[in-house]
Amino acid sequence: MKIQVVKNVLNANDRIADENRALFDANKLFVMNLMSSPGAGKTSLVERTIAALKDRYRIGVIEGDIQDTCDADRVAALGIPVVQINTGGGCHLDANMIREALGGLDLDHMDLLIVENVGNLVCPAEFKVGEDIKVMLLSTPEGADKPSKYPLIFQKSAAMLLNKIDLLPYLDFDKDKALHDAKALNKDITVFEVSCRTGQGLEQWFDWLKERIDRRGR
Repeated sequence: MKIQVVKNVLNANDRIADENRALFDANKLFVMNLMSSPGAGKTSLVERTIAALKDRYRIGVIEGDIQDTCDADRVAALGIPVVQINTGGGCHLDANMIREALGGLDLDHMDLLIVENVGNLVCPAEFKVGEDIKVMLLSTPEGADKPSKYPLIFQKSAAMLLNKIDLLPYLDFDKDKALHDAKALNKDITVFEVSCRTGQGLEQWFDWLKERIDRRGR
């Protein structure tokens, strides 16, 4: 019975996600669902991405957190329209939450929508929101065992950014293992080794993302 309940919840979510996707399609809007554990650097990546792309694309952001607006405040300070979703304890964003948040954004004047999901390596991977791609951010201080411990989020992601690469000399992080395990789970995953603090590797990420936004716009 419990399995059936979970299946019903996911099926209902997928129907709303499809409705969201139809709306995004109508507006030729590229939507990225950004996922990671807490503290991996999602908001720093969002800030860096906005700074690099805002002169080329019209960008909006949906911020997901259990409570508080600190991340949304950081995005708003960049002059970017942002909607905060506080889940009140929920461990992920779902399609219905995104649908409700869209009323606070002008989709007609937007090219890129970044959904920054709640920090969690489990539930966000299970719930579609209508996105074009899921992107996974893994940071070196978390340890190289995360792909083997949390396989679904790597299997579902189009790209993995290995963040805080500048800390490698100071950590016992087996980069080869992390990359091997991620590729074993998803042979098509694109990997970027980056530092949101120093900017290392981010140009390659920006170029990869621009290619996909442009393709969506056409």
